[in-house]
Amino acid sequence: MRKISCDIFCAVIDNLGDAGVCWRLARQLATEHDWHVRLMIDDPSPLEKLAPDRQAIPVEVHCWRGDLPEIQPADVVIESFACELPARYVEAMAALPRPPVWINLEYLSAEDWVAGCHGLPSPHPPLIKYFFFPGFVAGTGGLLLEKNFAVPPAPTFSETLDVSLFCYDNPALPALLKAWRDGDALVRCHVADGLPRQQVENWLGEAFPTGCQQTRGALELHAEPFFSQDDYDKLLAACQLNFVRGEDSLVRAQWAERPFVWQAYPQVNGAQHAKLDALLERYCAALDPNTATATRVFWQAWNGQGDSAARIANNWPAFRAAMPALAAHAPRWARQIAAHGDLATNLVKFCQSKL
Repeated sequence: MRKISCDIFCAVIDNLGDAGVCWRLARQLATEHDWHVRLMIDDPSPLEKLAPDRQAIPVEVHCWRGDLPEIQPADVVIESFACELPARYVEAMAALPRPPVWINLEYLSAEDWVAGCHGLPSPHPPLIKYFFFPGFVAGTGGLLLEKNFAVPPAPTFSETLDVSLFCYDNPALPALLKAWRDGDALVRCHVADGLPRQQVENWLGEAFPTGCQQTRGALELHAEPFFSQDDYDKLLAACQLNFVRGEDSLVRAQWAERPFVWQAYPQVNGAQHAKLDALLERYCAALDPNTATATRVFWQAWNGQGDSAARIANNWPAFRAAMPALAAHAPRWARQIAAHGDLATNLVKFCQSKL
């Protein structure tokens, strides 16, 4: 039987999340479903750090420049996150005797409307584009999860709280660092490379290069190197609390089965708050009232709702006290969202029904 061919188009905007999601999907389609996958990415350089083992994975990585006039379209064409396909490529798709299955892979959201829009067709005669939405509930595309992914044993809660910090620019961060510094419990914070480290460096008022360790009161700061996706997964599993952002690290934090705090990608007019509140509604549904309140208040403050700096400082003790309950909740939550199938497998089934 001939392999199904697939072209995934990815435009790297201003962060690494788009590249990270597309690489995970490409790798899974190739290794688990035996598809012939080409990743068309306009800036392949992030993959050098995200996937240093990419040469061993049967995915062709192409630097996407211009119209790609010599490329024959694949059986399945995935347009990730509403990036616009080259005009000549679309013309070539339309000229084929059997047009490809054209997928618009959308951003992840827990909002109620997602399930109603998942799988809907958008006519582009003679082509049809289908909307494919990742999601947390039945009727969506699910979340990326490899078949061989195994969760390491949870770390035990001790006097020192191990935390990973991965965030966008966040005005509430200095207040949180101060609360950790002045607190009674020891906090060991593993600071991600890039923007998180730069913000911590500004707070310290001195250089904080990769590999550096600084101690302020009860806070121990570690400037971590840039992690590959696999090594970042290991860091999430090794920590008792993970601050994550965007989409890729959010999904991985849930599979790590540890308490986490999510920062949604900031949007114009605070549009990200609807996504935040939608996820909170689902995530907190099975929590006891005190734990749910502590989680909502802290996440919302971390995402800039209200006087975020004051709310972060004032509500950290309550959120810290809720962590044992959140740690018990995490495996149940992971099983709940995994029950709807993984995104790659759901995508394969959907495409096979259209081929």
